[in-house]
Amino acid sequence: MSGTGPSRRTLLRIAAGAGAAALVAPARAQTGAPTAAPDAAGPPAAPAPAPAGVERHGLSAFGDLKYPADFTHFDYVKPDAPKGGTYSLIGPTAAYNQSFQTFNSLNGYILRGDGAQGVGLIFDSLMTGAQDETSSLYGLVASGVTVSEDGRSYRFTLRPEARFHDGSPLTSADVVWSLTTLKASGHPLIRQALREFTGAQAEGPSVVVLGFTAERPRDVPLYAATLPIFSRAYYAKHPFEETTLEPPLGSGPYRIGRFESGRFIEYDRVAGYWAADLPVNRGRFNFETIRYEYFRDRDVGFEAFKAKAYLFRQEFTSRAWATQYDFPAVADGRVKRDVLPDNTPSGAQGWFFNTRRAKFADRRVREAVGLAFDFEWTNKNLMYGQYERTVSFFQNSDLMAQGLPTPEEERLLAPWRDKVPAEVFGEPYVPAKTDGSGQDRTQLRKAAALLKEAGYEVRQGRLVNAKGEPLAIEFLDDDGAFERHTSRLIGNLKILGIDGSFRMVDPAQYQSRLKDFDFDVVVRRYSVSLNPGEELNAFFGSDTARMPGSNNMSGISSPAVDGLIQVALAAQTRPDLVTACRALDRVLRAGRYWIPQWYKPSHWIAYWDVYDRPAVQPRYGTGILDTWFARKS
Repeated sequence: MSGTGPSRRTLLRIAAGAGAAALVAPARAQTGAPTAAPDAAGPPAAPAPAPAGVERHGLSAFGDLKYPADFTHFDYVKPDAPKGGTYSLIGPTAAYNQSFQTFNSLNGYILRGDGAQGVGLIFDSLMTGAQDETSSLYGLVASGVTVSEDGRSYRFTLRPEARFHDGSPLTSADVVWSLTTLKASGHPLIRQALREFTGAQAEGPSVVVLGFTAERPRDVPLYAATLPIFSRAYYAKHPFEETTLEPPLGSGPYRIGRFESGRFIEYDRVAGYWAADLPVNRGRFNFETIRYEYFRDRDVGFEAFKAKAYLFRQEFTSRAWATQYDFPAVADGRVKRDVLPDNTPSGAQGWFFNTRRAKFADRRVREAVGLAFDFEWTNKNLMYGQYERTVSFFQNSDLMAQGLPTPEEERLLAPWRDKVPAEVFGEPYVPAKTDGSGQDRTQLRKAAALLKEAGYEVRQGRLVNAKGEPLAIEFLDDDGAFERHTSRLIGNLKILGIDGSFRMVDPAQYQSRLKDFDFDVVVRRYSVSLNPGEELNAFFGSDTARMPGSNNMSGISSPAVDGLIQVALAAQTRPDLVTACRALDRVLRAGRYWIPQWYKPSHWIAYWDVYDRPAVQPRYGTGILDTWFARKS
């Protein structure tokens, strides 16, 4: 992926409260690609929430809802958009067990197998999100919800017209079975997120009550409300825990159509979809067919786009964006290019150390390795100067720590003063700016000094510890996009006496090694929501450090981090959440768990000129898949 940022690896993103179907959606990391735009002051403080015990048409993590009970459609859709046509693409995001490069299963909610992109399109959920709000959900299968006074019970009233694709009714029994099964047998990330979910009970066919512990994070009920609802009758004959290529029974706007394992999968719009005219769906899901393409090689994928083998492309490589969109179809207007703003936190993209391995246990070693990365040279020579350096785990948002801690942050950090580096109480760590030469001698000397402090010395040109063991680092990948970026870093590591190597494996082996934490360093892009909740545990909590399939890539296991996460999860106002996240950011940055890479607050897109779109782009999304539509010829 020369000339860009991370590849299409992983924007690990929590969807709770955002209406997405997955807790984690790894979007493509950028090797020169978009990320997120800052919201200078952050979202406005939320008004006081509605009183408990009153049925509402939606849920919100903080305060009131934008849309009233009688709203007819979201503001960013074209409610009378025509239906038809095909939307085809290489998937830009992945959730749970999904891969960008292959699939061998249509079960996307367990650990085993490589799930197909887009499988969430076939399932409905109790509620769904709005892309112009940060943490609000509105009724889909559920027409309304009543929250108990203590916040531990959520009573959903189901729409009697809800149906599965075979015409069978979707009832409270299906909801109970789905949530119970996902908590017991779902992907570890789902099980982790549902820890504080105590169970579901049916009160007749049209009412289901979800219970939660008093300690549950504020976003867990919202997450549970966006999980897929499965048919209990279907899974009575099909083991849920197995990988399968048999299309499951769904209830959503699409059903699985043609597919060829590892090559493509199509989703066909459901004629007579039961929820097509609900306010949350009006003007959405306009394409007759949605097709996901798979390519093992990025260049082959680009050539396929040029040949019109698929119609929409999100570009993640700055070199390609700057130099390769000069083919005839662009010149004569048959292919359009556009840059869409990204107003969500860009999060953290970088090389993440596996601290479960003894060689990365010392933060001085991790910092020294990071000092060998010359971002300024990389940005200029490989990425056409398109990027800025990422420094924070909450980059481009008001959650990012800056300057000295405020008194409120100091109060949260004080209990951990003897357990975290002293720098936590000063300016937050920011990687030093290099001289752009590619081999900044000043930074390399600092790195060498840190390694010496950590007990390493150079013998016969190799850096070894007191036992004479050399320091060797393997950068694992399943895509060559980062090889040029990583190779320059490896070259500087060799100057320090570190034996660095770049290893590319096939996608199946890559996913297996990630699930088992069998790696030294991998590229990852974590992105949190504007009101982060349980994703903080998923990315950084001690409970997930050794959980197979976890997104805590670095194996972070810190009492201070855990304590601050709990403060963030318990925050009752957004200002309190901001303070907790800024304090957490300081501790995480002081841990040197990663080598920060780069970000860009926009999306690069290219598409064959067969689409139209609504006049308004939703503030916190692109709206492409579910609000664009095919132009009538």
